[in-house]
Amino acid sequence: LSSTRRLFSRVPKGIKALKKSAPATTYSTSPYGHALYGGPGGDQKWRATTILTIRKDGEVFVVGDGQVSFGDMRLKPNAKKVRVIDSGRVITGFAGATADCLTLMERLETRLEQRPGQLMRACVEMAKGWRTDKYLRHLSAMLVVVDKDVSLTLTGNGDVVEPHDGVIGIGSGGPYAVAAARALMDTDLSAKEVAVKAMTIAADMCVYTNHEFVIEGFTKEDIEQGSKGAESK
Repeated sequence: LSSTRRLFSRVPKGIKALKKSAPATTYSTSPYGHALYGGPGGDQKWRATTILTIRKDGEVFVVGDGQVSFGDMRLKPNAKKVRVIDSGRVITGFAGATADCLTLMERLETRLEQRPGQLMRACVEMAKGWRTDKYLRHLSAMLVVVDKDVSLTLTGNGDVVEPHDGVIGIGSGGPYAVAAARALMDTDLSAKEVAVKAMTIAADMCVYTNHEFVIEGFTKEDIEQGSKGAESK
């Protein structure tokens, strides 16, 4: 009997090595009601909201929905996930845990005070801190930041990404909104009209996105005058 146990307990060295080197795949459930996949090479999470940015014909608009979800429940229909900061010169939209997003926006405002008029540099410095700080790197959020000149996406991985076509979408409905917006960019619709129509399509498809939109933007007149015009819906 003992010899039989020893026989079945022996595993070839190659198989043991394969087991040790095989990457672990984990699955979990987020408080936003999505199944999260964490495989080798990174942690990719979808946030249960939709934020869309459109830059077209010298104008830029940021649109966000108002739904707050907790699992399968809708807690609030009219949350404001798009904010104006830096004395009206910068617009931000966030997806993720609200407290984490507000914490990051406060950090961004501090950077903008140190680097007035240099949004790109301020975002890069904040992303570096977000990635390396022991506290900030645990924050669960993603930001869209725009001014009259540039549109950027900030992630907790230290990424600062400027889109090639002026379209940014984050959150669970982001891919739907981006796809719809890109299809509408070659039409005669204005930047605001493209943003609203694309967000409407995303809200029709994503169960974590509603039709209570908050819209903030810079029109051509605002950019020429150096001031910000905001509209809400």
